[in-house]
Formats: sequence, C-alpha cells, structure tokens
Amino acid sequence: MGREKSPGLKILWVWTIGTAAILVASVVRTRMHDMETMMNQEQSPKQNQNITATHPVLTDETVLPESDREIAKELK
Repeated sequence: MGREKSPGLKILWVWTIGTAAILVASVVRTRMHDMETMMNQEQSPKQNQNITATHPVLTDETVLPESDREIAKELK
C-alpha cells in the first residue's frame, strides 16, 4: 500500500521537479550571460588600445605662437 501513489501526488512531484529544472536552467543561462558580458568588457579595453595605437589622439590643446601665448595668458 505504501508503494501505490495517488495520481495527485505524482502530478505534484512532476510539477516540483519541473519547476526546479526551470529554475536551474534560468540560473545557468544568467551566469553564462554574465560571463559573456565580463569577457566582452575585458576584450573591449584591449580593442580600444589597439584603436588608440593606430589612430592619433585629438586634444583640445593647440600649439600657439609665442605672441599668441602671451595674449592667452593675459586673457586667463
């Protein structure tokens, strides 16, 4: 009599195991997504360094002749 389980109990076990499987799959998918994001962030600075090395950097600083430097100092 102990081995005979009611259909309701079987359905409850299937529901519980199915829910656990869905939760585990969700956690694994989230961890994989986070790992991909971290790897992309690590590769991103390396790619930026390569781009910086091949392209000159533009700055706001301009080279002024000596006379213009004096005028700029006076204006500050």
